[in-house]
Amino acid sequence: MIIILIRTIILYAFILFIIRLMGKAELAEMEPFQLVVTLMIAELAALPMEDTGVALINGITALVSLLFIQVLISYISLKSEKARLFFCGKPSVLINKGIINEKELKKLRININDLLEQLRSKNVNSLDEVEYAILETNGDLNIVSKPEARPLTPKDINKFPTIEHMSLPLIIDGTVYKESLKTLNLSENWLKEQLYHSCISSYDEILYCYIDESNTLHLHRKNMKKGDIKECKPS
Repeated sequence: MIIILIRTIILYAFILFIIRLMGKAELAEMEPFQLVVTLMIAELAALPMEDTGVALINGITALVSLLFIQVLISYISLKSEKARLFFCGKPSVLINKGIINEKELKKLRININDLLEQLRSKNVNSLDEVEYAILETNGDLNIVSKPEARPLTPKDINKFPTIEHMSLPLIIDGTVYKESLKTLNLSENWLKEQLYHSCISSYDEILYCYIDESNTLHLHRKNMKKGDIKECKPS
């Protein structure tokens, strides 16, 4: 029992290390070769965990080999368009200039109901709104709406709002995020002053504190009840 536990912990840590080396793309929508590698990693990791007769080093060697193959294929695909087409395929245009591409649907074995379901998942309620529908190599459907169906943007009415930063956390569960303060060109003394004005004497009293896109500071105390949220404008 102890041996299985130790082997499991070692393999878990090693697989986590491998996934990190493979890159963040592996955690998003995967290309076909990436999916194959991920499935094989799961299978190869399960064998040494279930069967103590399988040498742990053999499982680790197989996992390292898969890592090498995945990195090599990714590099080749990056440098060669032909290789990328071979390993990943190419996007398929399912709707072209508002017209359904029946030939491509049949080739991919996708019926109209499947297409409509995908469109609804993208908040498109009518085919008349779609100029292009492209099925990407990772299986995701991207929609290009017709001009009249697109949301109005500030550019359409010649309005150009000021650039806003994204919402950044300053304190989470009593821990100060100094990197966020640095990004916003704010000091920790400034933060302490804001907390002082809200009658907060310690970071430990804060569950979550952040600055939103409009530069408003939001404070959420621990054990806060409804209506207790405090807000103040940074001075």
